[in-house]
Amino acid sequence: MRQQDQDAMRRAIELARAQHGRTGENPSVGCVLISADGRRLSEGATGDGGRPHAEQLALTLFEGKLPPGTTAYVTLEPCRERSTGEASCSHRLIEAGVAKVFVAVMDRHPKGAGGKAAIEAAGIEIETGFLEEEAAFLYEDFFASLD
Repeated sequence: MRQQDQDAMRRAIELARAQHGRTGENPSVGCVLISADGRRLSEGATGDGGRPHAEQLALTLFEGKLPPGTTAYVTLEPCRERSTGEASCSHRLIEAGVAKVFVAVMDRHPKGAGGKAAIEAAGIEIETGFLEEEAAFLYEDFFASLD
């Protein structure tokens, strides 16, 4: 486990923690984008009331295309589907050309879950459970509401 990867995910966790309790029914998610040479390109956290999603905010600067070799660090599995009908976060990451995705916690929401499979199907490497124990507290209430 590289220190750079840990640092980027911990920053994503900080971003999600800062929005925790401010995202309505949606979970608070953090996303950090790191270039192939290790520079932090962008970051985002779920907006107040649950919109926009963290990945959507982090990708805003790039108008749809990331520099080659960009890695995304996301605290919760990127969504597979959106209730608004907008493009899902997994689709946005794929279309933007992300090279690799690290995910801390897998989503259990019936509509949100499945982003990992979509990313893998696009031929993109995805590592799940990365620093999961440090991010799990962010989603305890959200997952409890699904039961």
